[in-house]
Amino acid sequence: MTQPCLALSMPPSAPLAHPQQDLSRRFRDHAAPVSAPDAGAVFWRLGTFLPAAIGTGVLLWGFLSWFAADGTSWAEALLAMLIGAGFFWIALTFVTVLAGSGALFSRMLPDEGPIKPLDVALLVPVHEEAPWDVFGNAAAMLERLAAAPGAHRWSLYILSDTRDPVRAAQEEATYAAIRAGLPDVRVWYRRRVQNTDRKVGNLAQWVAQWGGAHDAMLVLDADSLMSAQAIRSLADAMGRDTSAGLIQSFPQLIGARSLFARSQQFANAIYGVALAEGLARWTGREGNYWGHNAIIRTAAFAASAGLPHVRGLRGRDSLILSHDFVEAGLLRRAGWSVRFLPRLRGSYEETPPTLIDHVLRDRRWCRGNLQHLGLLGTRGLHALSRFHMFHGAMGYLLSPLWFLLLALWAVIGVSADRSVINYFSPENPMMPNWPEMSPINHVWLMVTMYALLLAPKLVGASALIASGTPVSRMGGAWQFTGSLLLEIAVSIAYAPILMVQQTMAVFSALTGKRFEWTPQSRNGAARPFAAVLRFHAFETLLGAVLLIGMATGFVSLWLIPIMASLFLAVPLSWMSGLDLPGSLSTPQEVRAPLVAKRAALWRAKLKSSVEGSPAQ
Repeated sequence: MTQPCLALSMPPSAPLAHPQQDLSRRFRDHAAPVSAPDAGAVFWRLGTFLPAAIGTGVLLWGFLSWFAADGTSWAEALLAMLIGAGFFWIALTFVTVLAGSGALFSRMLPDEGPIKPLDVALLVPVHEEAPWDVFGNAAAMLERLAAAPGAHRWSLYILSDTRDPVRAAQEEATYAAIRAGLPDVRVWYRRRVQNTDRKVGNLAQWVAQWGGAHDAMLVLDADSLMSAQAIRSLADAMGRDTSAGLIQSFPQLIGARSLFARSQQFANAIYGVALAEGLARWTGREGNYWGHNAIIRTAAFAASAGLPHVRGLRGRDSLILSHDFVEAGLLRRAGWSVRFLPRLRGSYEETPPTLIDHVLRDRRWCRGNLQHLGLLGTRGLHALSRFHMFHGAMGYLLSPLWFLLLALWAVIGVSADRSVINYFSPENPMMPNWPEMSPINHVWLMVTMYALLLAPKLVGASALIASGTPVSRMGGAWQFTGSLLLEIAVSIAYAPILMVQQTMAVFSALTGKRFEWTPQSRNGAARPFAAVLRFHAFETLLGAVLLIGMATGFVSLWLIPIMASLFLAVPLSWMSGLDLPGSLSTPQEVRAPLVAKRAALWRAKLKSSVEGSPAQ
């Protein structure tokens, strides 16, 4: 794994064996202690999955009874099964939010026992990022840790894969500035000659060459920011729990300015708390990893989670893209527990500023998550680790499923003589004999669809307030109510566009279409109108087709919200980047954390220092 570096300011090597895992054979790390089964997690799993399964069964029974008015055909049965498949995942989310809402009212007992002091490396992989932002966040975290270091020892590594020579020079200048500004902290920087295997290879090289010097590594993204209290709490939790291979925090979104980003930030802060709480309860010690803001036992990761290349759809070996889910599964396979601490506060990240930026990132995640379907047969994985990977893939496969169902709804039409294709013709017995779509049935379908999507939001928001979070932390009662309604409106407006974009991403991934990996955009720079139009041309065309169908009376008017979203995809996408500071307030914004304030000051200082340097 050792590779030459163009820029190197690193400590002496401390090699650690980091072999690639054989996914066709079971593996047990003998250093992993044997732990008793988690009976509490089993109880929560039954209490979550069973109601979701029962609810899905009731829905299937209702649809099959409706279809059975004139006998159920194979096509009607298939449609009912598709509806049931889509409903189960929505039901599972809803029950998880319900479970988490109830759990929010319970007091979580603090961990007890002695804490083993750890030598912790904070790792920040970087690829073509604004260096003052990355180093500014790093400086703020190091500054706060230095103010109250505690029992643990800290070092920070900036691990660059940047190829642009201008950016690389800025990174080196920023590193020099941070070393001058914080002379007493341990911060290191290196840039690889080749960015082999991207982030996976970047971290793997560090583990193999320097990992032996550290008990644990706290993996961060370029936009990650964590308070000293959050970092220490993660290290304390791992210092107490000798069976923990990985402990994931709950990253909350901060720093959003645009309409789209602020709506995502609001949803994360208001609805995500109950969802995270419920998820932590039923995952137990078989949790998941989201690739950042998590602490990992270095020796366990080195021994258990080395990723091989896997065979792709076209028969070529390829990199595992969504590495985090797989690494968590391999750690659990080896005997290490993977935990999630949803109540640990002070863990932050940013979100893409515009709809297009979100979609571009989503395309990468779609490829990686669908790749997991080919890894479900990995020998020795825990059943819940397989479920995490399958669930991640289903998050994208549901979009083409819903797209198909909505297309069927559109072509069925509004009556026997107003249907795009006449399913009701007795002269064509090969076609299914659908139940008549009366206005009442259209109403019930629309109400059911939006109720399923909105219920988790309303339950999660209610639980957050009822469990003790004052509305003053969201700007007051009236502003909170307005923010809630605005976020719901934004989510309804963008959901059909995202459904179509994810359907296109799934089709592109499954057909093996060539994919260009682009760096993450974080500044939300406006795109030319022609570029936005090209990006959303397909949605606009679909919206126009639905509009014509409604104008001619062949498509139900109850599909107007979906038609409007698709037809107006271009202006909606443009609006997603509008700056709306002050709206959709969250607790993390109304009372900004100290580390965020310090990071903003460091970012400005470092940017001024680097851009004002004669070398620039």
